[in-house]
Amino acid sequence: MHPTLIKFANLTIYSYGFMVALGFSIATLLIYKRASEVGLDKNKVIDMAIITLVGGIVGARLFYILLNTGYYAARPFEIFDLSKGGLVWYGGFIVGLISLIAYAKRNGIKAWAGADLIAPYVALAQSFGRIGCFLNGCCFGIEAGHSHPFGVVFPGDGIMRHPSQLYSAAALLGIFVILRMWQDREHFPGEVFLGYCILYAVKRFVMEFMRGDNPHIFYGLTISQCISLAVGAVAIIFFLYKAIKWKRESSGSI
Repeated sequence: MHPTLIKFANLTIYSYGFMVALGFSIATLLIYKRASEVGLDKNKVIDMAIITLVGGIVGARLFYILLNTGYYAARPFEIFDLSKGGLVWYGGFIVGLISLIAYAKRNGIKAWAGADLIAPYVALAQSFGRIGCFLNGCCFGIEAGHSHPFGVVFPGDGIMRHPSQLYSAAALLGIFVILRMWQDREHFPGEVFLGYCILYAVKRFVMEFMRGDNPHIFYGLTISQCISLAVGAVAIIFFLYKAIKWKRESSGSI
């Protein structure tokens, strides 16, 4: 693994932080370019995207700290150190979504439209972040066996493991492609965003079986799998409700 990307004199650039920043930057640029195509103000949308993504990172970090309070109580100065990873996506999802809704309401943007615009690029940014996890050596997979073609030995471990980070990155890239194609089709407000919620929940639930770093807390499931079930169920209910309503409204307008 390569947790340190560049080290020159007093300057150190960590792989994880670099990949997160790169994904963030590319996602923001693509959102900005796409905004006018869907009839949204570029300047407002770029502010909304940045606030949402920053809120997501803050929420992801806070959730990670809450899950590891004992460690950070003894090392409070490491709370702000993201060089070794330490983000929990569902914490970022909650705070990022709240940030998006708050900004949209204050600036006259329809929240569903904003969420539909941002959703694919969030998946893209996540894929970069997972590559950062691989380079950092965190979020590692379960034991793969020495004959496995994709097995990776992480430093200090000596065990051949599945590169679950790369599996996740590939799945997220696939979700990005699906959602971008989805954006170009006629859809009800919130459809793309809810599609993201469903696809990500499924991806995360399945991928957790490949993770070797998360404890199983409830009937053999990890906390992320439990949250995935809840998020997926709520998203499906909203999706069906809005789809039926949209279909009825469309039929009534003919």
